[in-house]
Amino acid sequence: MPRQRDRVGWADPGLLILASLADGAKHGYAIIKDVEEQTSIRLGPGTLYAAISRLEGSGLVAAVDGDERRRPYRLTVEGQAVLDDRLRAMARFARAGLTRLGVAGA
Repeated sequence: MPRQRDRVGWADPGLLILASLADGAKHGYAIIKDVEEQTSIRLGPGTLYAAISRLEGSGLVAAVDGDERRRPYRLTVEGQAVLDDRLRAMARFARAGLTRLGVAGA
């Protein structure tokens, strides 16, 4: 189980889902596994599908054809732009924080 400090700042399910979909369409279980592998954060099904619904309603993700059991989702062009903006902002924030901590190479 991740330590509490490992979860601060990145547990936004929407952002985690967008990042998971950045390398291609995935169905719900694949998103859950990818997010967990990348961040050690496990999204529950309720959290996942509520966030997907919000992302879909905002035009950031779209469902694609799948089989009867699995419904894959993909990033839209707008979703890619939003993810790019958020990740760049996070990178600037991280660099500033690391510099303030005196971390070399920040």
